Amino acid sequence: MTLDSISILRQYWGFESFRPLQEEIIQSVISGRDTLALLPTGGGKSICFQVPALMMEGICIVVTPLIALMKDQVAHLRKNGIQAVAIYSGMKKREVDITLDNCVYGKIKFLYLSPERLYSDLVRERIRFMNVNLFAIDEAHCISQWGYDFRPPYLELIKLKELHAKVPFLALTATATERVITDIQQKLNFPKENVFVKSFLRDNLAYMAIEEEDKMGRMVRIIHKLGGSGIVYVRNRRETQEIARILINNGIASDYYHAGLSGQERDQKQDAWMTNAIRVIVATNAFGMGIDKPDVRFVIHLDLPDSLEAYYQEAGRAGRDGKKAYPVILYQENDKKKLVDTLQASFPDISFIQQTYHYLCNHFQVPYGAGEGLTLDFDVVTFAKKYQLPLIPVMNAMKFLERDGWLTLSEAVTIPSRFKFEIDSTELYKIQVQYAKYDKLIKAILRTYGGIFENYILINEYEFANKLGIPYGRVVELLKSLEALEIASYLPSTDSPQLTFLQNRVDYKHLYIDHIFIRDRHRVKEEEVNGMIDYIEKAHCRSQSLLLYFGEKNAGFCQVCDLCLIRLHKENQRTQIKEEIKNSLLKAPKRLHDLVESLTLGTEKRRIEIIRDLLDAEVIRLEENLYSWNTLF
Repeated sequence: MTLDSISILRQYWGFESFRPLQEEIIQSVISGRDTLALLPTGGGKSICFQVPALMMEGICIVVTPLIALMKDQVAHLRKNGIQAVAIYSGMKKREVDITLDNCVYGKIKFLYLSPERLYSDLVRERIRFMNVNLFAIDEAHCISQWGYDFRPPYLELIKLKELHAKVPFLALTATATERVITDIQQKLNFPKENVFVKSFLRDNLAYMAIEEEDKMGRMVRIIHKLGGSGIVYVRNRRETQEIARILINNGIASDYYHAGLSGQERDQKQDAWMTNAIRVIVATNAFGMGIDKPDVRFVIHLDLPDSLEAYYQEAGRAGRDGKKAYPVILYQENDKKKLVDTLQASFPDISFIQQTYHYLCNHFQVPYGAGEGLTLDFDVVTFAKKYQLPLIPVMNAMKFLERDGWLTLSEAVTIPSRFKFEIDSTELYKIQVQYAKYDKLIKAILRTYGGIFENYILINEYEFANKLGIPYGRVVELLKSLEALEIASYLPSTDSPQLTFLQNRVDYKHLYIDHIFIRDRHRVKEEEVNGMIDYIEKAHCRSQSLLLYFGEKNAGFCQVCDLCLIRLHKENQRTQIKEEIKNSLLKAPKRLHDLVESLTLGTEKRRIEIIRDLLDAEVIRLEENLYSWNTLF
């Protein structure tokens, strides 16, 4: 590895050395080889593409479905003096156009894209003219239908190779089974296998899965005992508030988090937890992706996750500082039935999917033969209630509609307000003279931001309201008025998921849905659910069970999970009971009843079990109903 990579690492990230496998992955990328890297959650995946991209001329294109992570990384790169931009659902066409121009003609080093953007001819055509040095594919398991989080837009990734055939792919993921590892490379047309895998072992994590009738009481006791900060995962939004209230009532500083909150509320709650103003965040699985908090001491699941892949990622948010941490599942027998019931609800029949499409078009008043490219704010809960449809089947119907190219749905994300002047400074001055009511606001904008004639700038309306001493609503009114006069473009903030129709509306009775794919996907999800239930019921060691699931066949017992601790306790108790039996029989031979009564450790059943084992091993003898110790042992 050249000194360049170390100096870049030191200059921008302040690290003196790479983590395991990072150097090898970077060298593979620099050599121009398509590369798949599997690094556990918190293993430093972003360094693997950011460092080589800075070593080479040109721009790195990063594809990720995690818009919150995308925004966070762009902000971090800019803070370090590296030019980076992002394009994601919710941005207007002109805004996207300017950003792409800057990537073609400017000095941008990183362009982050949501996978849905690859459906756009505009985006693909502009990428053709960029000097691309690397395609980095985050969450690469999403390209495989065998993966736990398959996302149809990922199938568009191969078109990037049509634009720049010699530019390597670096595919990155934290979780993938052997089948998914093979599938990722096939879908991305790797010329030959090239995989770097860091062990999935997290030896500082003491995994536990406890059957418990009183989940709330056990959860509170665990949190009090462990101390530190943590996450409690639940399945629905209502539960987040209820559980947070229970924790607060038990003296534990807590808050709740789910996708239904406004962007500002989500940011405030996340910041409070990150800075330890609160100890525990109770959340749906909308929380956690891309968050790197090192001192999480526990992650508690009160509902069974849908798959071991999802569980490994969520549990892996604990103990990133390398210190002991506890991922805990608290479950009841009925939870397994709920998991199976959810599986069945996740696969609606073809007629339900077609009907959902019909209602979606009616909901947005899309006429037949129109709608292609239409992007709209979308609240799936409101939609389901309006048409009295069950929520889980609706959400999954939309996934299948996405798979077959009818629409695409982005995650909920807060997009701040954006603003850009559409006239030059000379014309703007004339407007200030002609329309006095805009003068103070225009001056305030010009003093606060540079480059606002060339690019869209993120603005805060509340900030201008405070500066000018006028109500927030008046600032918004003036900004909208400037847009109406075509003096500026103003894009108000939004935090809704974005639904995009990819084709013109058709009669839902003729809507093509790939039933073969649905059948195969059902089989995959069934295997995942069974894997989760086996983890609860049949594992001999929690960590070993996870490692075996991900293809690490020589995994030993971790000695720290609940099952290992129970086994070690039994083994220690067995040794102690055996010693008691020896001492008792060396004093005098005894009948079974008297021997069992002479012992102090273990249950009667456990004592008899060990006596029988010792008898089978001829460590003790039985003659005329009397047990005696074999002095050869």
